[in-house]
Amino acid sequence: MTASRLPRLLAALLLTVSALGAQAAGAEPEPPAWSDEAPAIARLLESGYRAELGRQPGVAAVQYCAAARDGSVEGQYRLGRLYLMGQGVARDNQVAITLLSIAAQRGHEKAASLVGALEAGERLPDCLLTGAAPVMAAADANEAVPHEVVERFVRALPADKRRHALLVQKLAPRFRVDPRLALAIVRTESNFDAAARSPRNALGLMQLIPDTAERFGVRDALDPEQNVRGGLAYLRWLLSQFKGDVALAAAAYNAGEGNVLRYKGVPPFAETQEYVRRILAFYRAPRHAEVLKG
Repeated sequence: MTASRLPRLLAALLLTVSALGAQAAGAEPEPPAWSDEAPAIARLLESGYRAELGRQPGVAAVQYCAAARDGSVEGQYRLGRLYLMGQGVARDNQVAITLLSIAAQRGHEKAASLVGALEAGERLPDCLLTGAAPVMAAADANEAVPHEVVERFVRALPADKRRHALLVQKLAPRFRVDPRLALAIVRTESNFDAAARSPRNALGLMQLIPDTAERFGVRDALDPEQNVRGGLAYLRWLLSQFKGDVALAAAAYNAGEGNVLRYKGVPPFAETQEYVRRILAFYRAPRHAEVLKG
């Protein structure tokens, strides 16, 4: 490292330590964002977050390192934060700055706000270079996305979209549908836009085509509550038809139950396969979590 870089490094370290002071003092970390990142990586981040909440930073570091090793920018940021604070790992400012700088260069806003324009350092933790995948990584492989991750996502939505998301959360249990799956469907279908229209004349939040709207008693598919009720009734029917199999229910929602029955599985349509991938990435669990009627 050249002498000219030392002042920048020291300034960045001071800024980082100051910005993270509240967390170092014991403030709870935020849950990771709800994204369609690979479910295995998302679970590592969520497992690390839960470990932090449980005051197990060493376990969190293992999970974040595994996520970072698989290319997760969020994992790099969270692991760098632990190295900076010396929580769960031996404090190492050079490793911290390296990880935070890499995450910043890859577009992570919080990392960028900490390290500014500083170039990535030259020191990576051993776990990224030689560590094997953690044993605990697959412990919750069949669990749906944690509620706290979804709640954080909903709170961050613009006001109009948040209102629609809250409507979905309120109505879903009345149809014995997990609100997390219902939100994943609406997010993928319309991104919470009640006025959405598709080239195939699918309308509203849950993108109901005219036949489906009529089938489930929806008179005005652009009315948010009517649309959500009709979409949830259809989704409940599909979950019953396909015995809680999320992939098949999602495929049927996108391509029609007839195509799923005809192909005896997810149809070989590129759009439907990508749709199912997104739903499974958002929801995480292969089977629907049964919900008591609200």
